Amino acid sequence: MRTGVRIQERREWAVRPRVEEVRIQGLGVIDEAVLELSPGFNVVTGETGAGKTMVVTGLGLLFGGRADPSRIRPGAERASVEGTLVIEPGGRVAQQVEDIGGDVEDGELIISRTVSAEGRSRAWLGGRGVPVGTLTYLADDLVAVHGQMDQQRLLQPARQRAALDRYAGNDLVKPLRAYTQAYKRHKQTAALLDELTTRARERAQEADLLRFGLEEIEKVDPKPGEDVELRGEEERLSHADALRGAATGAHTALLGDPMEAVDGAHDVISLLGEARAAIEAVRDFDAELAGMADRLAEAGYLVSDVATDLAAYAESIEADPARLAVVQERRALLSGLVRKYGEDVAGVLEWARTSAARLTELEGDDERIEELTREHEELTARLTELAAELTRVRESAAERFGQAVTEELAALAMPHARVVVQLTRAAEFGPEGVDEVELRMAAHPAAPPLPLTKGASGGELSRVMLAIEVVFAGADPVPTFVFDEVDAGVGGKAAVEIGRRLARLARTAQVIVVTHLPQVAAFADQHLVVEKASDGSVVRSGVVTLDHESRVRELSRMLAGLEDSELGRAHAEELLGLAAAER
Repeated sequence: MRTGVRIQERREWAVRPRVEEVRIQGLGVIDEAVLELSPGFNVVTGETGAGKTMVVTGLGLLFGGRADPSRIRPGAERASVEGTLVIEPGGRVAQQVEDIGGDVEDGELIISRTVSAEGRSRAWLGGRGVPVGTLTYLADDLVAVHGQMDQQRLLQPARQRAALDRYAGNDLVKPLRAYTQAYKRHKQTAALLDELTTRARERAQEADLLRFGLEEIEKVDPKPGEDVELRGEEERLSHADALRGAATGAHTALLGDPMEAVDGAHDVISLLGEARAAIEAVRDFDAELAGMADRLAEAGYLVSDVATDLAAYAESIEADPARLAVVQERRALLSGLVRKYGEDVAGVLEWARTSAARLTELEGDDERIEELTREHEELTARLTELAAELTRVRESAAERFGQAVTEELAALAMPHARVVVQLTRAAEFGPEGVDEVELRMAAHPAAPPLPLTKGASGGELSRVMLAIEVVFAGADPVPTFVFDEVDAGVGGKAAVEIGRRLARLARTAQVIVVTHLPQVAAFADQHLVVEKASDGSVVRSGVVTLDHESRVRELSRMLAGLEDSELGRAHAEELLGLAAAER
């Protein structure tokens, strides 16, 4: 039974985001290997040249690390790494994966990466092909890799400030919330002021154009529907003679001309009368024919009404050149407005309404600028006070943090090193204040504090990162930490302290460590060993999860160089007992 099983049974670790399994093929000396990882402290050991560092390299590739084709196993066409991660369903990472079309099934996410011998690299996230940069972006929420070449996470200034803020805790929450609210409003007022002042000329020109248009419309004073009415009136006046002649001719056709004596009736009314008279004589003999007689009578009444209306219409139509000229002139004025301001008079009136509202807004700019300027000055003063409060809280937290990390470094075989947090003031207000945060280290008392990348060697930097992560544990929320060569150049009591601190970090996060020190390996919840076997001239490596007995042999080998040394085995058991007692 693996040591890590009991840890996997802890309820709080059942839902903690973590790397569950990693499959590596064709990478360095590793032909094929599967790493089954515990949620807690995982250690990877093995003989020199077995490929321990390739485990870290594989994890780096999985999370967007640089693809180096020289790392591909000789004779292989490509190297591939596939990881199974446990993540929170519906959480931030799951949402990011779903947003790009990837799948998260039962809280498990599959990430894959391949590198060809020609240097081509491909990545998959949740079964969906993605740019490698997507893995790098996702890694910020999943893993922090601390190897000889991978000390990026807490070297980023934004990360350092965010981590310090979390370390500051509740003391910073209230002033930061107040600052954030004031900052947002300050930014809004600044943007409005900039728009009002820098575009003053444009806005004045816009106001002049609106004012001219409104005055032009007011002068013409169009009425709703007026354009339709005037168009109809112009048509009637322009064709008065033709309309009157048509109405008179139609009237004559219906009733006849009383001034003319014509033998025989040819008008419609007379003809309808004759037709009705012919039927009336025999209507009593057939009901159907009687109905037709009634319909002829009704038609006569209708024709008579139409004839009367035609007579009245013809009498009302008169040519009126003066009125026609007035109508045409009015229509010309309306057409001029329609050309400029709308598709018709209704559109012109709507433009006038919206333009009047806009003009009112523009004419109030001076007063608005004065109000915004006053508010901006008040917000600036308020931000200055709040930023000073943030700086005070951060300085206090920075001092505590520097002391805590320095104490950790003393226990990690760096007794003369000193870490400080340097706060400098930015030129402008930012979303989190005016403080720029940088972690610095002095390697010895006489050395000036330098940025971490300049103040520590590769091996020292891993230990500095370990000390920082231990101090930040619970504040920096990354769920998985990977350390390579964190124990470089140390041994004895310092090695035990490194193991103890890694175990402490593993209480709140998954920890994966590549080490050559048995004092560190003894504290692990799960022990993996990279084994190699000679296959001609090529070394083939794989990863094996150790049970208790195998673990004792491996620790004995690391201690004494001999797996079955009685003294080594006794010492290994002692180390395991020491580590178990501190859990």
